[in-house]
Amino acid sequence: MKLLKNAAAGTLESSDCRVCVSPADGVILEYNGANSVIFADRTKKLVDDVLKENDLSGAKITIQDQGAIEITIRARLECALERAAEE
Repeated sequence: MKLLKNAAAGTLESSDCRVCVSPADGVILEYNGANSVIFADRTKKLVDDVLKENDLSGAKITIQDQGAIEITIRARLECALERAAEE
């Protein structure tokens, strides 16, 4: 997969997250939210796994977590990546 543009998925509603992605050299992760310190390692591993599954080595990813569970973050990230890869 190759990212061609900026894209986003998700909302800032409670129990959801907003994921924004853009092309970049290397992986840049910004993870924010009320519990971001507690879940930082989990989210970093999740992002690394999804990038690996999509054969992506460069992306800037910003996640605003509003208390989303892991599967929600994964779904939002995958959706944002697909949108960013569309021509």
